[in-house]
Amino acid sequence: MVESNVGRRTEPDESQEGPGTDRSRPSSAACRQRESTDSTGAFGQRTGRSDLLFLEGVLPAAAGRVGEEPIERQTERCLDRLEEVLAGYGLGLEDLVRVRVAITDLDAETRQRVDDAYVGRFDCEFPPRTVEGVCELPGDARIQLEAIAADE
Repeated sequence: MVESNVGRRTEPDESQEGPGTDRSRPSSAACRQRESTDSTGAFGQRTGRSDLLFLEGVLPAAAGRVGEEPIERQTERCLDRLEEVLAGYGLGLEDLVRVRVAITDLDAETRQRVDDAYVGRFDCEFPPRTVEGVCELPGDARIQLEAIAADE
C-alpha cells in the first residue's frame, strides 16, 4: 500500500537511515540511471524511501532521430523500452500505477492509433493515464512516456 506523506513534515532520524546511506552524494544506482535509459537530456529514474519507481523521458529511440515512423510504431517502441527498464527492477507493466503520455498531435485519429497500440500491450488493468499535447519532443519523436511503478 502506498501511503501519502502530504501534510506531514517529519525528518528521518538515524534509525530510519539504511546501512551505508550517505545523503551528501548520489547512490551508485542513481549514477547508473542514465546508462540504463539511454535517454537524450536529463531524464532518468529514481527510487526513494518508498516502493515507488519514477521513470521519465521514455522515448521511442535510445539515441538519434526517430524519423517518419508511424505513431503506433513509436508507441510500441516506447512501451518496449519502458518494459525493459521495469524488468531491470523486477517489475512489469502490471506494476504501473500512473502513466503520462505526451504526444505532438492531439487529433482524434492520432489518439486512437496511440490507444490501439497501448491497449494491445496490457494483460492487466490499465493504470491511470493522462494524455497531453506538446509542441515538440527530442529526436523528432511524436510520443514520450513518463511512468510511476510500485513494487508491492
